[in-house]
Amino acid sequence: MKRASGKQALRVCILSPHPLVLAEFSRILAGPGFRLISHQLDSMLGPDLRRLVVPRALVYVVDAHASQPATAALLANILERWETARLLIVAEKFTPSDSHNLLRLGAKGLLTYAEARDQLPHALPLVAKGGFWVPRALLSEFVDSILTNSRGRRLKVETATQLSRREQEVLDALLENLANKEIASKFNISERTVKFHVSNLLSKFGVRRRADLILLCYQRRAATP
Repeated sequence: MKRASGKQALRVCILSPHPLVLAEFSRILAGPGFRLISHQLDSMLGPDLRRLVVPRALVYVVDAHASQPATAALLANILERWETARLLIVAEKFTPSDSHNLLRLGAKGLLTYAEARDQLPHALPLVAKGGFWVPRALLSEFVDSILTNSRGRRLKVETATQLSRREQEVLDALLENLANKEIASKFNISERTVKFHVSNLLSKFGVRRRADLILLCYQRRAATP
């Protein structure tokens, strides 16, 4: 399915336990720009969501109606099955703590149900390209929490000067949201070698997750005149 302009429609999977939510989001995204897969969740238990066979898509709209552990299980399931997937979470509301946890789990978009009615069609293409659709203040708070280590001191951000050429190339690829397999193919190296470089990057920047590394680098770029 393609638009008249020739651009391929964005493949989106909507996951929710509620038929009405699935129907409403499908209505909002009706049109040639999106290719939709609506999947009703039969169980909201963490173990069931962890084992759920998730349809393949580029972007997933997840109705976070379940408990936090159950939502975390579903997000982990998606990202383990489809490493390049983008996640946009919809909920009644988000506390700062909830938002930070979801971003750490790999979410790239956060919308309330009310916001989704107007913003969802605009948020999905941006998230699909690896961007973030998160309130600016909230994203800034999250980045600040990453930049502060367990002792409350700011992490040094001059680390880029200490990177090898290959590490810089891998970092640039991570910032393009390429998966390990895609990075390996791009530089004609093994996935094991990619994982080695990613591990070194996380260590040098003092973060635990690649999502934290990406956000840290975005913060540095935003602070550069």
